[in-house]
Amino acid sequence: MIRLPIKGRGVPHDPPNRFERVHRALDPGVVPEARLSEFIPDHTLSIVARNESPDVGFDASVNPYRGCEHGCVYCYARPTHEYLGFSSGLDFERKILVKQRAPELLRSALSKPSWSPQTLGLSGVTDPYQPAERRFRLTRGVLEVLRDFRNPVSIVTKNHLVTRDLDVLRELAAHDCVQVTLSITTLDKDLQSRMEPRTSVPGQRLKAIETLARAGVPVAVNVAPVIPGLNDEEIPGILESARSAGAQRAAFLLLRLPHGVADHFSDWLEVHYPDRRERILNRIRQVRGGGLNDTGFFTRSRGKGPYADSISRLFKVAAAKAGFTEGPLPLSVKAFRRDGGVQGDLFAL
Repeated sequence: MIRLPIKGRGVPHDPPNRFERVHRALDPGVVPEARLSEFIPDHTLSIVARNESPDVGFDASVNPYRGCEHGCVYCYARPTHEYLGFSSGLDFERKILVKQRAPELLRSALSKPSWSPQTLGLSGVTDPYQPAERRFRLTRGVLEVLRDFRNPVSIVTKNHLVTRDLDVLRELAAHDCVQVTLSITTLDKDLQSRMEPRTSVPGQRLKAIETLARAGVPVAVNVAPVIPGLNDEEIPGILESARSAGAQRAAFLLLRLPHGVADHFSDWLEVHYPDRRERILNRIRQVRGGGLNDTGFFTRSRGKGPYADSISRLFKVAAAKAGFTEGPLPLSVKAFRRDGGVQGDLFAL
């Protein structure tokens, strides 16, 4: 059964959790409840997550939140909520776990003699500047710790809220310790509002790039995700706009549809683009070896086959034409200070 969309939400229902035997369906009569977010304290005892995937680009990350209010229908992180006993649908968007001790835990981790200074991803799963950040300010707290230790950080977001922390980002940039990446999926505000309902509109993301660049903060753009048959033709326009705004580097990631995300996305197409649904799904199968998902390292972010190759060529040509610098930005650990600046503060007294 295809359900009608709920304003401000990417998925209009809670499908069964693949790990649970009992399923409680959302009552259609309590749609107002579905529009409200619930913030749940997360009493985790550690904050640095380790990653062994060779195609991610960093080995460690910090995730202040679990779940994401942005509500992107295609989000590959949705199935992670099932490990917590929730669903990958509405639960992922409205039941947000908040790691209130994140800054404190990070300070403790970086103070240990065993910590090897390295770039931290912020964050590796859900957006650190999702709407909940306006209330809890945990991402800012994490950045303040990273600034104190001068530990490099790579930030990826879809939200203009990142510019709120320009003061801290400037301090990190002074030591080559930060890069901010804005993910831009489309320049079409209508498509964005349907597909990524609580993210910043495309124009605001471009303004964020401009604000960061003018302040001397290295900024990049991710055309992500590229959805074959839906937004791949926008690649040149997105790159040109982002470069004009001040982005220095660019990358793209192909749509990933693990586990139940494939059903969410297919249902979403049926509601919003029924006339294009089969064409888009067939395009996805063309870059995924006949399926809707590929878990292989590197191929999961680039795809394979002639159509995937054409997307890669389009991106490469458009990036070169726009004048982007090739390769990742090297961040530095040279300024790292084990004491988090405490010793220097004492000398200043």
